Amino acid sequence: MKIFNTLSNQKELFIPLDSPQVRMYVCGVTVYDDCHLGHARSAIVFDVIRRYLMHLGYRVTFVKNFTDIDDKILNRAAKDQIPWQDITSKYMDAYRRDMNRLGVLAPDVEPRATEHISEILEMIQALVDKGHAYAIEQDVYYHVPSYAEYGRLGHRKLEDLQAGARVEVDVRKRDPMDFALWKGAKPGEPSWESPWGPGRPGWHIECSAMSIRHLGQTFDLHGGGKDLIFPHHENEIAQSCATTGKEFSKYWVHNGFVTIDEEKMSKSLGNFFTIREIFEKSEWAEPVMAETLRYFLLSTHYRSDLNFSDQALSEAKSALDNLYDLFQRLEETSPGNHTGMSKFRHGLLSEFEQEFKQAMDDDLNTPKALAAFQALRRDLNKKLALGLSTQERDTISMDIRQYGKPLGLFQLTEWIFSSTPLQGSAKLSVSAEGQLTVEETLKNDEWIKQQIEKRKEARENKDFAEADNIRKDLAAQGIILEDRPDGSTRWKR
Repeated sequence: MKIFNTLSNQKELFIPLDSPQVRMYVCGVTVYDDCHLGHARSAIVFDVIRRYLMHLGYRVTFVKNFTDIDDKILNRAAKDQIPWQDITSKYMDAYRRDMNRLGVLAPDVEPRATEHISEILEMIQALVDKGHAYAIEQDVYYHVPSYAEYGRLGHRKLEDLQAGARVEVDVRKRDPMDFALWKGAKPGEPSWESPWGPGRPGWHIECSAMSIRHLGQTFDLHGGGKDLIFPHHENEIAQSCATTGKEFSKYWVHNGFVTIDEEKMSKSLGNFFTIREIFEKSEWAEPVMAETLRYFLLSTHYRSDLNFSDQALSEAKSALDNLYDLFQRLEETSPGNHTGMSKFRHGLLSEFEQEFKQAMDDDLNTPKALAAFQALRRDLNKKLALGLSTQERDTISMDIRQYGKPLGLFQLTEWIFSSTPLQGSAKLSVSAEGQLTVEETLKNDEWIKQQIEKRKEARENKDFAEADNIRKDLAAQGIILEDRPDGSTRWKR
């Protein structure tokens, strides 16, 4: 398996430090609000990396933190006029709810910054003792020029970073790029005791202390969105390597943004909508919506930016419809003169397995992996006419679902067929103000079912002309009917 390492700026063969053990740290969220689709993408990307490593036989220790003390949290608490602990508790619960909805595996360890104050203070003290940090009154700053390799993650020189960076203005700092490790307490803010007086940790030191505490001084993979490359991950490397004298993480992996009209989705721009909104506005069962979102997010390579649209989401649902239609066909196909499982095993299935592995081993190329599933579906639909035994059909279905596990797809036994991710009568869109809206555009599901029932009655009365007219009327509105071997009729857009 090869993976793109931001540190080397190229694909590298993935070789764990202590195979078959893999240790991963992914930067989590600052818990002051509901998560949006950009957070969902990052969560699903690293969930897939974790799942695929497990699929390959590795034992993965997965750590993902909560930032539970931050200016944004304190500002939200002041705005809502409730204790800051209530804010963090509320949105940690909301995050876990959303991840559960999306089918994201829970972390092995889920550390909180406020539970690791002792480790943070120990690390800051080590940096002060080694001359990489200095105290000014009750604040402690990391002195960026003291680390000669600063800028190596982003492949930029310190002077270039200084020219383009937005830095925290403080005339007391030795260098404009120096960043806070410890912030002296302000009136009314939460604080912890330290050798420099009461205060709270800076953002960057939290992740370094938590990851080293749970994964060791050097671990295999550190991940997050590409917006974290600078300054967060750059600062993590500087302070961690300066503390331990060792490499911090062997591989650095970053996912691209989700955009709306080609502009990055973010809370600051106001052009975002939350995972909660998507699920609550959807009329589909949550597992169906979750797989649809996963398919949509995985249809673009994780390092590329992905533009959201209701059309793209609908296309993801249609693609899943086609694959779940195959599962249903495999369940319904009558046994006949079958070709033998070994022929399938050494033919279509083995070819698919090879294509899937090649795609995933090439820097988690999920679009190519999804294409392999669709190619297999087309080939199998042609082969179904030959007739397969119950054992063969079950084996094929089980194999496909097994290869869907690393992607978190094709795991449902019940699927709702329709081309839109919301109720059949609804269209998902985002307004110019960035609000998620539902627009009524199509005939609703109940009306369609009524037409199917009328057609059934016409056929029973041998009024085939009327039955044919109903089918044609539905087809004119984009509704396709499929008469099943058991006498039932299924529809889809």
